[in-house]
Amino acid sequence: MSEYLIIGNGTAAAGCIEGIRSIDSESSITVVSAEKHHVYSRPLISYLLEGRTDREKMRYRPLDFYERNKVRLIFARAVKCDPKKQTVVLDSKEKLRYDKLCLCTGSSPFVPRFEGLETVKNKFPFMTLDDADALEKVLDKDARVLIVGAGLIGLKCAEGISGRVGSITVCDLADRVLSSILDSECAGYMQRELENHGVSFMLGDTAVRFEKDKAFMKSGAEVGFDILVLAVGVRAETELAKQAGCEVDRGIIIGTDMRTGADNIFAAGDCSQGLDSSTGQNRVLAILPNAYMQGHCAGINMAGGSAVFDNAVPMNSIGFFGLHCATAGSYPEGSEIFEERSEGGIKRLYIKDNRLCGYMLIGNVNRAGIYTSLVREKTVLDEENMDKMKNIPSLSIFSQNIRRKKLGGVV
Repeated sequence: MSEYLIIGNGTAAAGCIEGIRSIDSESSITVVSAEKHHVYSRPLISYLLEGRTDREKMRYRPLDFYERNKVRLIFARAVKCDPKKQTVVLDSKEKLRYDKLCLCTGSSPFVPRFEGLETVKNKFPFMTLDDADALEKVLDKDARVLIVGAGLIGLKCAEGISGRVGSITVCDLADRVLSSILDSECAGYMQRELENHGVSFMLGDTAVRFEKDKAFMKSGAEVGFDILVLAVGVRAETELAKQAGCEVDRGIIIGTDMRTGADNIFAAGDCSQGLDSSTGQNRVLAILPNAYMQGHCAGINMAGGSAVFDNAVPMNSIGFFGLHCATAGSYPEGSEIFEERSEGGIKRLYIKDNRLCGYMLIGNVNRAGIYTSLVREKTVLDEENMDKMKNIPSLSIFSQNIRRKKLGGVV
């Protein structure tokens, strides 16, 4: 019998539990959660503010998930890891022993050192259910909201509170929204949709100093606000990994088996830095589906199995006020770009060496899953299937073996 310890209680942790239990149904599993909540889907916190979901529907797994999987759940923060003694100490002073440890510590908001930020009363990050609850308490129909950061977190916050406040202004030093995943033209589609719903933008500009309820911008402009949301970015939580002697860069370095450089220690999810198969580089891919698959792979290997997750790719599926966007993969130099435009959006496919390397879809995202599979599996296409992929993609593009896997044995 083994003692499995998982630090963190998000998507990667759920995957890890299920990975362990797919092989070992009896050994003990302990999960340490800094958040005092059942595992939930973080991307839904904006929908909670918007009234489009509730706490029950936000659960990532059923209420009996821990009991059914014989998991001991502890609400505490892990503060120290001793890899020689194979123990982790909690802020409650409890010491936990492990045979196998998985770090699913996630990420935390990155907040630059803004001058005068301490003078702002109503300031919030927007990453967790607790953040959404805190923001909920100060929302007011006349409130002026300033959101620093025009990435996914900042824009989902804007959507979530739209119609519940007086005004929303979003600023970002980048010259476009969603600058990490979209080019200027595709970003323009998303920005216009947000503007049509009352969100204002100050792009190529950002706050540099605060004074109570006023932001002083890099451009020299001044912006008054009642509520400040800081959505500049996130940073992987790596402190425990450093204590344990794991190699750390922007995240905890892992192999395709989710092992770290330290004995009996694995890592998965937003805290980890592993192979991006679309570029061949090691990167932090803070994306929910990858987090689950990494966690599941780690769990199998912790329990003595042999699993590999070597086809992680960057991907995003988002939407604002009904306008949807999906992206995946990379956009290498020298790619052929296949483009289709419609009144409601755009499709861009990036093709190189007879395979789909990446895509951007705005509007119609119905075939995004097929495109993502082609990117993930690096499927080489002949001329006939290339034409199908560009125009009407379907499962017929894939080989019979792959179709059988995707359809559960049915071809």
